[in-house]
Amino acid sequence: MHTIFRLFIMTALLLTMAACGDEASENEGTAGDGEGPDSGNTNSGEQITWKLGHLSNEDHSWHETAERFAELVDEKTDGRLQIEIYPNEELGSETDVIDSISAGTADMTITGESMANWAPETAMLGAPYVINSEEHLQTVVEGGIGEELEQTIKEDVGLTPLYYHMRAPRNLTSNEPISSPDDLNGFKMRVPNVPLFMDAWSGAGASPQTMAFNEVFTGLQQGVIDGQENPVDLIHSAGFYEVQDYVNVTEHVYGWVYVVVGNDQFNELDEEMQEAVVEAGEEVQSLSRELYEEDTEEYTNMLKEEGMEFNEDVDKEAFAEAMRPAIEESLNEEQLDLYERIVEAGE
Repeated sequence: MHTIFRLFIMTALLLTMAACGDEASENEGTAGDGEGPDSGNTNSGEQITWKLGHLSNEDHSWHETAERFAELVDEKTDGRLQIEIYPNEELGSETDVIDSISAGTADMTITGESMANWAPETAMLGAPYVINSEEHLQTVVEGGIGEELEQTIKEDVGLTPLYYHMRAPRNLTSNEPISSPDDLNGFKMRVPNVPLFMDAWSGAGASPQTMAFNEVFTGLQQGVIDGQENPVDLIHSAGFYEVQDYVNVTEHVYGWVYVVVGNDQFNELDEEMQEAVVEAGEEVQSLSRELYEEDTEEYTNMLKEEGMEFNEDVDKEAFAEAMRPAIEESLNEEQLDLYERIVEAGE
């Protein structure tokens, strides 16, 4: 009798333990499927990796700042958020990466007026002769107009700006000096994939065409295009001094670019991690400005050392006057209002 009772007790215990094991297995199986109580914002214990793709090379200040940003994010999130950086358009062009962010196969990029394909107002980030100095630019970016643009980027492009890079003025490169719009007749040049750039340079008399940045060197080398326009840092990092003789100091754009992350990717973070990302962006902003000031002078000197001649005899006013009608005609009502307000901010 006692033996039968002991067997009954042991059987009951085994059944109870098996039931507990099944329940634990069910809980483990649903913890990460997005349907349990922990679904929603990402929280502690899970490591996330963001891919950041950009067009400059490893020596460029954008890359250096991005590396510091990644370090800060790693520190501030205790390693829960890692950022992998892909320079040299390894993930594709700006527009390619923006598409990839939307698709979820990339997460971050560095972008400016190329966003005009989604949000036309962002064309003002690189509108020719709309901003006249570094001080004017900083006033715009860090003031009310900048806040409006950031909100537009969030709503229309699906990206959240984290910090920005001031860009050295864009200048036109060529193999013959170009001093006025009269010198642009028949001049084939690469411009970024921004309608406003096409209109402005067409208005000035050139023959602009869009082309991915990583194809520009070969295009210049093979004579597909006669020139291109970019800040001195990108002129140097892309090696254009090997295939171009002149930097014509048109200074037609004082622009800036944002370092952005997809809205969905940012919103998937818990509040603590979001704050860490924002703080990291605020901290590297000052580094970005320091490197900008150092690099602009350094890259100018390096281009001269490589044999490029800086043509200072440029009639900027003539270029501005030639471009203005085409620019104003190409802008819609909202863009024109923003254009005028940016110009007024610098007066």
